[in-house]
Parts: sequence; structure tokens; C-alpha cells
Amino acid sequence: MNNTPIRVAVTGAAGNIGYALLFRIASGQMFGPNQPVALNLIEIEPGMDALRGVTMELDDCAFPLLTEIVQTSDLATGFKDCDWALLVGSVPRKAGMERADLLGINGKIFVGQGQAISDHAKPSCRVLVVGNPCNTNCLIAMNSAPNIPNEQFFAMTRLDENRALTQLAQKAGVPVSEVSELCVWGNHSPTMFPDFYNARIGRQKLTSVITDESWLKDTFVPTVGQRGKAIIEARGASSAASAANAVVDTVRDLDNPTRGGFHSVCVVSKGEYGTPEGLITSMPITVDAVGNWRVVSGVSLNDYAKEKIAASNAELAEERKIAFEQLGIS
Repeated sequence: MNNTPIRVAVTGAAGNIGYALLFRIASGQMFGPNQPVALNLIEIEPGMDALRGVTMELDDCAFPLLTEIVQTSDLATGFKDCDWALLVGSVPRKAGMERADLLGINGKIFVGQGQAISDHAKPSCRVLVVGNPCNTNCLIAMNSAPNIPNEQFFAMTRLDENRALTQLAQKAGVPVSEVSELCVWGNHSPTMFPDFYNARIGRQKLTSVITDESWLKDTFVPTVGQRGKAIIEARGASSAASAANAVVDTVRDLDNPTRGGFHSVCVVSKGEYGTPEGLITSMPITVDAVGNWRVVSGVSLNDYAKEKIAASNAELAEERKIAFEQLGIS
């Protein structure tokens, strides 16, 4: 047991995802049943009353592992000495808003958060961006945080991976635990590519079990890419519990050595698999016993996969161009 609490900063802490997430962190599901945690909860000023209510509920749970709760709208206070920064909050796209508008509005938010993390968090702080568009928001925060190594910034595609695993398991009629080595490549957007060609069901190649390639290309791939939209249409609100679950999965698997297979997460590209250098893009990674991650090498990609991945990375390059122009980043 490590008696020193892990300090976790969460932005948008009183929002739907934050509300679904905080209790799982405090209960030990993210860092384990013996690891104390301290929470730095960050909200915008209009959300502080709601945050006080969330904090009251956390208190009322009497979590043995939860050592402290900081409530604040001040970024310097919120990111002070944190070990993990979970950037959940962002401005959603509204009716009549252009993509460039959204990138510019959120870009300013993530510039400020990146600067505050750089100035006030521990140098070892790791950052996971959840607020959309998460890849480009992560890139902006990373470029605004000179004191934090680029390798400590991540954006989330684990929700897409989890969605893909379930779709494939249901199609094959097997438990989801039987599906492995499924990477989601590229941007967290409808252009993402869930790589069914390299996935496995049990010890078999997935394509040997699910032989309907037209279903895989024309139904499975777009279903995963549009799943968030389908949930909004079904329940009248965006994914919250499943997104919070994917945050827990992502941090847990970055904090522990990988045991077989790999996981999808957006990391800064160094040109692996032909990806443009400097983008935050999703690739398969593993984590070693001392906590260092690496992109898995030797994954075979056919022409279809390469085309899908290239299209998603082209979208990311365009997002970077728009956002950097909006923000005056060279």
C-alpha cells in the first residue's frame, strides 16, 4: 500500500461525466483498493453551487480512501501538486456553431489549463483529455505546458474501443472478454478506425470467426463511429457513465503494466505507422513495469486500414491547422 495519496484534478467536476467519475475514483476503482486519493475538483464559477452538492455527496459516502476534497474555480489552486489531471470539461458544439468556432472556444480553455498544469502541477503529472474534440484539445494543452513532457499527455479513445469490443462480441455470440487486440486508430470522431483485421476472438483471428467482411466495413465501423450520436438520440443526453468508465479504464491501464495485448489511447505521434509527427492520435500502446508506455510495433495494416487511418489523421491535421490559426500558435 502506498500511504501517500494520489492527487487527482478533475475539470468539469460537477458535469454529467464528472459526476459519474468522481465516486469511482474515490471508491478505489481507478487506482486500486489500497491507494488513498485526494480530489481537486475544478468548475467554472456558475457551477460552484452544483459542485458543493457533489462534494456533499462524496462526504456522505464516507469513502475510506478519500483523504481530501478541494473545490475551486481557480486553475492554479485546482492543479496544484496534482499527479493526474483529468480534463473532462469542455464547451459542447451548439446549433449554428461552426467547427472552427468550437475549436477556437475550447482552444482558449485548454491553453489556460495547459499553462496552469505546467506552472502548478507536479512535473510528473500525467494529463488525460476527455473534453471534445479531445485529440486537438490535448494537443493545445500539451503545447501550452512546457514544463510537462509531451509523453505525459493523453486523449481518450478507450470509450470507442469498449464500444467496438462489445459490438464484435455480440456479433460473434461470445463474452466481451474473449475479444482482444482491438485498436482504435486516429481521431476520436466518426473517422476513427476500429481495426477488426488485427483483433482476435479467443485464439483465433476475428475475421476467421466473423467472416462477413461487408458487415465489418459497412455496419460495424460506422456503428462505432456514430455510437455517441445514437446514444444522444436514444436518451436525449450524451454518454456520461460509459465515458466515465472509459476514463477509469484508461488511467488504470496507464498506471499498471500491460498484461497481454494492448490498449488504444491517443498519444503524441513520432511518425509511427506513417502518422504525421506531433499530432495527438490514437494508436496501440503497452505499459512496462516502471510505467513507461510505448507504441506497439509490427502491427500489419492492409490498404483498407491504411486508407482509413490516413483519413482520420488528415482530419486531425486540419483540426490542428484551424485551432492553431485561431489561437495564433505557430
